[in-house]
Amino acid sequence: MPKTFSKLSSSTFFFHCTLLFFSATSSGSFSNILSPKKFGLKREKLTHLHFYFHDIVSSRNPTAIPVASAALTNKSHTGFGVVMMADDPLTAAPDPNSKLVGKAQGIYASAAQDEVGLLMVMNLAFTEGKYNGSSLSLLGRNTVFSRVREMPIVGGSGLFRFARGYAQAKTHTLDLKTGNAVVEYNVYVFHY
Repeated sequence: MPKTFSKLSSSTFFFHCTLLFFSATSSGSFSNILSPKKFGLKREKLTHLHFYFHDIVSSRNPTAIPVASAALTNKSHTGFGVVMMADDPLTAAPDPNSKLVGKAQGIYASAAQDEVGLLMVMNLAFTEGKYNGSSLSLLGRNTVFSRVREMPIVGGSGLFRFARGYAQAKTHTLDLKTGNAVVEYNVYVFHY
């Protein structure tokens, strides 16, 4: 053992190693605990949003189109494997000509073989009123023929930074021949 270490007691050596470890990890760490006040975050709020999602797959101007499918998709009674890209209008009322409040932009895919169960990956981008320019991120399972479906809200932007919550979807109308649907959404989200 080198002479410099032999003169140190084991407790002093341990103390110096511990001090060296903590000083190295605290200054070179990739994360820090921050105060929400530093970012201007105030008291958390709970907001309820209510709107209608218009998924138009059969028309001259569809709002959702297939972008991928598997070889067995056409043989599947659930459409298993189809991936749709959507830019669906969100309106204040079920009428497609009612006030536009935003767009649901993202993908949904048939992810179940035994029922119509969709994987939803959507940005709910708002274009109206106080929330204009803000968005919520929805990621979850949507079993289309269930009366009410619940999907998590996993984040957001703008006034919805640090958002978390859930969306409840309830089919308002569904045309089984065309696949076009209007879905009522109630979204409950905590945000600052």
